[in-house]
Amino acid sequence: METKKLLNLLGGAIALGTFGVLLYFENRRPLRRRVESKFTRGSRNLTIAGLAAIALQLAEQPIVAPLTKLVERKNIGLLKIARLPGSLEAILAVLLMDYTLYVWHVLTHRISFLWRFHLVHHVDLDLDASTALRFHFGEIIVSAAWRAAQIVVIGVSPVSFAAWQMFLFPSILFHHSNVRLPVDWEEKISRLIVTPRMHGIHHSTERKETDSNWSSGLTVWDWLHGTLKTNVPEDKMIIGVPAYQKPEEVVLTKILPLPFGKQKSAWDSSPHQSIPKFKRTNLN
Repeated sequence: METKKLLNLLGGAIALGTFGVLLYFENRRPLRRRVESKFTRGSRNLTIAGLAAIALQLAEQPIVAPLTKLVERKNIGLLKIARLPGSLEAILAVLLMDYTLYVWHVLTHRISFLWRFHLVHHVDLDLDASTALRFHFGEIIVSAAWRAAQIVVIGVSPVSFAAWQMFLFPSILFHHSNVRLPVDWEEKISRLIVTPRMHGIHHSTERKETDSNWSSGLTVWDWLHGTLKTNVPEDKMIIGVPAYQKPEEVVLTKILPLPFGKQKSAWDSSPHQSIPKFKRTNLN
């Protein structure tokens, strides 16, 4: 079996296993008190995830496979120009993909058009492993262009791309999870990778807290950019955005069309504040 297929199978098994383990510990050792029913939220988030998976197959996969093969065949991109040993190339590809995903994450908050879609991820009133799968299908479609640029500029081969996915998926499931780890354990782990408490701060209703902890895998990018925040008491934190704190505002029938119509200014709790379709969002 070729290396890429083996990595894909292994990555899928690791992701499924991680999801199952996290669900178990979310029930046994929850970090945060639930706002909504776990079944209600889980069903909603998995529905959104299903639509995102379809979008991924239609918009990203037809681009990723040919581009990674083109990179391999034509030696395109920074890593291919450097002509590094295969193992070193794969490690650097994972690091650079992780860093450019950090950049993309910042852009989804800073550019109003992208935020319209990413908001669907942030209006979840709770935070657990299912939130890691809750990305609007429109965001998946729009992000395909960024993924193509990552592959071509970095020089990501099929094997390196599979290795990155094998690292990414368990990581985002883990740091979105509602698992209470011993504080001293988490403090040590968070020096290397993003943890539940750390990423929970990014999902806070406080804007200054949301504008931190952008990393998806390694925490080093937040360290380097000065965007790391860890000193937020868990028991004082509210998950979501101020403008969408009512359960009836985040039902499936309202959040699926949310990017395409009028939106309330996310950081204004006034019910009368809204922004028109595709106009600049007030993020200040």
